[in-house]
Amino acid sequence: MSEIAFLLFDGITSLDAVGPYEVLQRLPGATVRMLAREPGPKRDREGNLALVADCALGEVPSPDIVVVPGGFGVEAVMKDESTLEWLRRAHETSRWTSSVCTGSLVLGAAGILKGLRATTHWMWMDRLRDFGAEPTEERVVFQGKVVTAAGVSSGIDMALRMVQLAAGDEIAQGIQLGIEYDPQPPFDAGSPHKAPAAVVEAVRRSMERMRDSGGTQ
Repeated sequence: MSEIAFLLFDGITSLDAVGPYEVLQRLPGATVRMLAREPGPKRDREGNLALVADCALGEVPSPDIVVVPGGFGVEAVMKDESTLEWLRRAHETSRWTSSVCTGSLVLGAAGILKGLRATTHWMWMDRLRDFGAEPTEERVVFQGKVVTAAGVSSGIDMALRMVQLAAGDEIAQGIQLGIEYDPQPPFDAGSPHKAPAAVVEAVRRSMERMRDSGGTQ
């Protein structure tokens, strides 16, 4: 049986958690726990969508898999020593300690990324160096038991790879088919290297405004 813990917080990017959840909760024998420093609903940037943490951190001390989503709300989490200490202790016994998007900055703040290759959302890539990590633009990066995924949607890819390693190709393929994960986007603009320069700049300015105003992604 695998106990899978998702760390929730206000200002979360919902798909960072929901994408991997839809994959990992289908892992045979899995039990999913939604955790937060204080149980209750944790809302996204707009405040329209809430994910509910049923457990406090201390109730799940040794999960097999840890998933830390991203969002502008990570700035507060990175300063919360009680959450960072839980993460460090959970990492000692986890099979995988993972992040999606800017969730990697939380891993960095906990000291987990030092000396490792890691990825995050392209807007925050340089910040990984602040934690002694080596930034890479790969979509999913496995460094032993530490797994980081790039921007929002990459969490699905990460979770499928975890299932593959835990339960084999057939189970992972079955889950991919079950959720009909067959991306066919209307534009080839999912990376700053592919999107038109004007689009990249517009998105960059928008995210900088949200960041500077204390918003959450």
